[in-house]
Amino acid sequence: MPELAIPQSVVVGIDGSKSAMRAALWAIDEAVSRDAPLRLLCAAEPGDTREAAATSIRRAVKAIEAAGKPVKIETEVVPGRAIGSLISASASAAMVCVGAVGLRHFQPGRMGSVAAALAISARCPVAIIRGRDGRPAADSILVELDGSPDNGVLLGAAVEEARLRGAAVRAIICRRPAPQGQAEDDRRALAGLDRRLARWKRRYPDLRVDSTAVHGGLLEYLTYHRRSVGLVVVGARNGQQVRELLGPAGSAVLQDTDCSVLIVDQQHL
Repeated sequence: MPELAIPQSVVVGIDGSKSAMRAALWAIDEAVSRDAPLRLLCAAEPGDTREAAATSIRRAVKAIEAAGKPVKIETEVVPGRAIGSLISASASAAMVCVGAVGLRHFQPGRMGSVAAALAISARCPVAIIRGRDGRPAADSILVELDGSPDNGVLLGAAVEEARLRGAAVRAIICRRPAPQGQAEDDRRALAGLDRRLARWKRRYPDLRVDSTAVHGGLLEYLTYHRRSVGLVVVGARNGQQVRELLGPAGSAVLQDTDCSVLIVDQQHL
């Protein structure tokens, strides 16, 4: 008989911070939707004790169980640095979820070092979670489509997150302002975008989708709409966009919001 495939787990980096706890609660639905284990991983870094790490794990387990959802929980305390441990775990994970800012190297308004390193080096999709209760409070999943080869993957990921979380997809095209014929150019761009969205609307008739052409970049758009966006889906291969969102400028825009970031790559889905 052929061997049954073992479902990849959804890994959450636990460090005792409130931010990590939010990531664990956010990840529950990801694991349940995949019928996959939710694996809580805590690294006992140099100077830490295994008991402190185990305590952080127990607190996370208690919070997850209190959510009352049918998710299988796995736990692991590993020696070493959190960054290396999570990157290693990403090789066999369906997704890695971390809080935007952990206990170590905390700086107000700055992305945590673990989250930033994972965004670059992880071998699976990475969710970097903000918010106050573990769930995107806003009602939109934002994705920018620019004609790149991975746009289909990004749109698909945005749709699946929207369905999972009862949210709407907000698909945007970022354009440079044109001195003449701007309105007509926008109409043509939106017509092309709407054709791409039509397939998903046919597949999921209840899916709520909004498409918009905006003048400026993604971060500029978020500056004015950040409080209505619960999750931004971006491509790992768009290094400039990832660096903008996770760097000082993006962190400053998103620091007081519930806007999380999901980084995906075509080869990982």
